Amino acid sequence: MKLSDFDYELPSELIAQSPAEPRDHSRLLVLDKESGEIQSDIFKNITKFFKPGDLLVLNNTKVIPARLLGKNYLTHGSVEIFLHKQINNFEWEILGKRLKSGKRVVFESSKLEAIVQEKKNDMYIVRFNLGGDRFISEIEKIGLIPIPPYIRKGKSEAPDRDNYQTIFAKRKGSVAAPTAGLHFTKELLEQIKGQGVDVEFVLLHVGLGTFAPVKVDDIKDHKMHSEYFEISKKLISKILQTKNNGGRIIAVGTTTARVLETAFGQIEINSEKHEVKGQSEAISGWTDIFIYPGYKFKSIDALVTNFHLPKSTLLMLVSAFAGEKNIKKSYEFAINSKYRFYSYGDAMLII
Repeated sequence: MKLSDFDYELPSELIAQSPAEPRDHSRLLVLDKESGEIQSDIFKNITKFFKPGDLLVLNNTKVIPARLLGKNYLTHGSVEIFLHKQINNFEWEILGKRLKSGKRVVFESSKLEAIVQEKKNDMYIVRFNLGGDRFISEIEKIGLIPIPPYIRKGKSEAPDRDNYQTIFAKRKGSVAAPTAGLHFTKELLEQIKGQGVDVEFVLLHVGLGTFAPVKVDDIKDHKMHSEYFEISKKLISKILQTKNNGGRIIAVGTTTARVLETAFGQIEINSEKHEVKGQSEAISGWTDIFIYPGYKFKSIDALVTNFHLPKSTLLMLVSAFAGEKNIKKSYEFAINSKYRFYSYGDAMLII
């Protein structure tokens, strides 16, 4: 399967530079993956495509200010650090330039310092002098929200402190937002619950694994970065019961879909009781699951998602779920209808 199979041309004016206001007033493309039928609507009307007994699952990770601007302690030259993945309380895997082992990085008006430990492939391992809540508190003061480069280059990132965060964000740790969740408002979630749809949450701290470009011609040779996830066994049992009762599992975002598919690839199920075997209360760890056409989904029945970049693993995942022809047709429809694309863009519901 070739990378070129997932390419398309997008006019630059369709790249959304800011979210819809209110959030749930973005446009919604609804794709029936069995018939190929496409409908156009507004996101706030998504409730009419849900039914009592369905289960909506969202990712409640919270974006941290992962871009840190510092200086070389000796030369005072500028250094930019992009946090990628936490290794332990003090060490992080980061992206950076002009770094080498032993380099000390300081940050203006901050107690925070970092020592570069080693280079690891295209990343660096950095040890900070602060950890845990003290580290998070410090980067909240000095860090920048890691907005994708196609959004408002050179402009203030202040509005994105709120815009680039879901209204249900809770667990700090992501370096990018689970953008399908950005369309939901508190009022819309309450309306969804009110019509008899259960709403539950999983966790996946979004890292570069979700957005790293594919650089190989044969996509099967691509290796995903790993990302931390958690899902409770209580939720897995609820998913099993929902399916047994005829309800659908509706994942919000590719990150949620990857958590659910990872978990259902690991668990052992008591088919009589519709519950998970084992003693622990949750399944957690690191996932590098790569979903592309040919993959057989184990858990989800519907997917809320955004419109994704060409040649991206996200586009490959939705193509696996809905079918390549359906996705190509839907994206052509969206472009011709001038939908807004990418992180702050419009939404798609695949049913």
